[in-house]
Amino acid sequence: MNIGQASDQTGLPAKTIRYYEDIALVKPDRDSNGYRSFRAQDIHKLKFLGRARTLGFTIEDCRTLLALYEDETRASADVKQVARGHLAQIDAKIADLRSMRDTLSHLVEACAGDDRPDCPILRDLGGKS
Repeated sequence: MNIGQASDQTGLPAKTIRYYEDIALVKPDRDSNGYRSFRAQDIHKLKFLGRARTLGFTIEDCRTLLALYEDETRASADVKQVARGHLAQIDAKIADLRSMRDTLSHLVEACAGDDRPDCPILRDLGGKS
């Protein structure tokens, strides 16, 4: 199947599929005319990558996970280690977002929001107490 059909089947844009090929995550065959020819296993890999990226795994994590997926002698502990590392990163981002939200919420509540020029939000952003 061609790249348009692969895109339709996987839900990935053709540009993303080309990128995954450029970085050697997938290696579709080439027809005699040079066009890409995607096999069922390529479609499966692309769906795998799409799902992994949706969960926020980095390209390098995806490369590792794909290699583990294809390795029938893998240890599930290796897969869990990659996922656990990513989960820790997500937890750290959530903590950062909560902290930002708390700070901004406090500043919004402290701002009178009236016609006066005094604004705790701008004062904080300007580094003034």
